[in-house]
Amino acid sequence: MTVVPISETATLVKVMDDPISSDILLQPENMTESPNENARQTINTTIDQLSPELLQVNKSLHAHPETAFEEVFAHKTLTEFLESRGFAVKRHAYGIDTAFEATFGSGGRHVVFCAEYDALPGIGHACGHNLIATSSLAAFLGAAQVLSETKTPGRLRLLGTPAEEGGGGKVKLIEAGAFDPPEDISAAIMAHPAGSGQQPDPSNPIDGLAGMRLIASAKMRVEFKGRTAHASAQPWRGVNALDAAVSAYNNISMLRQQIRPDERIHGVFEVGGTVPNVIPGYTRMNWFIRSPTMPRCDDLVKRAQACFEAGAAAAGCEINYIM
Repeated sequence: MTVVPISETATLVKVMDDPISSDILLQPENMTESPNENARQTINTTIDQLSPELLQVNKSLHAHPETAFEEVFAHKTLTEFLESRGFAVKRHAYGIDTAFEATFGSGGRHVVFCAEYDALPGIGHACGHNLIATSSLAAFLGAAQVLSETKTPGRLRLLGTPAEEGGGGKVKLIEAGAFDPPEDISAAIMAHPAGSGQQPDPSNPIDGLAGMRLIASAKMRVEFKGRTAHASAQPWRGVNALDAAVSAYNNISMLRQQIRPDERIHGVFEVGGTVPNVIPGYTRMNWFIRSPTMPRCDDLVKRAQACFEAGAAAAGCEINYIM
């Protein structure tokens, strides 16, 4: 297996060289004579040659973390890298300032490589989106080299997808037509990094993200609107939005005892008031609700919303959902 260094603490593993992956993808009698094996070698050679430059891109993204829809540095770094190598690049694609797409080839099948590059608020690239961007960039460059050398019909697209962390960037891209018509796209591909040893089932031989079971996830912000008042002089004039949020949080804590072991509800207070002597007229919470399937997730959302709405009713506040 060939390994390309991506950062001081992580590597990009080129599974094209992995004999296990090769057995899954291709089973010719003589791999050395297979056109697909020649393509693999071209891809690996291309990525090996570009490894120092890819490493620099990766480190630059890691050193400049940017949150959802604010990925100005990442957008500039990736588009300039592609343009310097002669690729046609569309900046600010599909009406999103920090989205982009690069294209190569014509005819044949259409494959899209998705590249994420947003970071988490306050903790930077803890989810490794710098690695995702670098991996997709490397895959696009390697595949483009094969099409160029072999004159094989085919279309490649590297799609920069901002705001994965809570911003719904891919949803906005879908709505803007980035994957239209869907029947024209053979595959949309992305690789996500994951730490070793996270697989909870010891009988499962597959480690890393490939061994994890994917689940349904609903995300929402919950706003409570009351009325401010002086907390000492005239508290009876206030409608306490913080009480609504605290009550909602406690309701969820009680609900957790009755949800299934493979379901999760977790949230934080984003806005909780300003100063102690003013009754808060506005609060906001951010919640993630997870379950193994969409139907079960939908049911769990309804139960969670009943908790939120009970908190609002108890405090006499209005409630609003930001989905």
